Amino acid sequence: MLPSVKALLTSIVDYAGLFPPAKLSMQEAMSNYANYQLSSYSWMLNCFVLPVSRWNEFAAFVPTLDLKQRSLSLILKDWETEIDIVRSLISNNNITVTALEFPPLPPTEINRILPHLPAKVNAFFEIPLSGDLKPYLTVLQHSGAAAKIRTGGVTVDAFPNFKELCQCILTFTEARVPFKATAGLHHPLPGNHRVTYEPNSPSTLMHGFLNVAVLAALLYRQKITLQEAVEILQNFNSNSFQFTDNAITWRDYHLNIGEIEQVRQYFFRSFGSCSFQEPVDDLKELKLL
Repeated sequence: MLPSVKALLTSIVDYAGLFPPAKLSMQEAMSNYANYQLSSYSWMLNCFVLPVSRWNEFAAFVPTLDLKQRSLSLILKDWETEIDIVRSLISNNNITVTALEFPPLPPTEINRILPHLPAKVNAFFEIPLSGDLKPYLTVLQHSGAAAKIRTGGVTVDAFPNFKELCQCILTFTEARVPFKATAGLHHPLPGNHRVTYEPNSPSTLMHGFLNVAVLAALLYRQKITLQEAVEILQNFNSNSFQFTDNAITWRDYHLNIGEIEQVRQYFFRSFGSCSFQEPVDDLKELKLL
């Protein structure tokens, strides 16, 4: 395992097996999460993504599984009624609430929520990729909270184009607002894939999580232009990224281990995926694992 690969991908996958297109039962998703923690690639695994509304269902299965890590990213649908539940869960010594995720809300509502956020818990607010991001970034800047963007979904039109996604990440970089991505990033490199696991599912061009991670790092370190960022997202060849013991290189640009770790800690936090095995299998095929 090259140190540069490990620095880029450590704790990068928030496991969202409960959500489409996998949409597993609670027992199936939790069993998977427990098994992934025992695998050789558990270092890539981050939180289990769980709607607050399904906490009781989750808790019922906890005693039946050997969960080495009980780290949750909780999704709130109605924050005013669910925030007290979250506070009680935070005091539960058997689990760790690492993050809270909020649905799309207007900037004024986000601003109203911020004072109620529990300390030492990451908060991610879903914001649109298109349109005017400035009101959202104004609220999130210096708040300690982060953005959440959708990089796909279960319909073809849910996938943003290359320039749209690049512009969004560049805007986050300029505002120094951290972010996570969710949906549509099952594969390390861009490619045409079915949007669901149904046999009649349409296919579309999906983004690669390797491209997004390298792009975010190079933008955050102010090493590339918007046009170069688009070229990185459009890169279909893993050989264009050179991984060594000490750095990741794209063309004449270099990211050392310290820079990569800084970006992952302070900027590109993770991506949500209903599959953990697909990212692992694809990286093995690329001989990066």
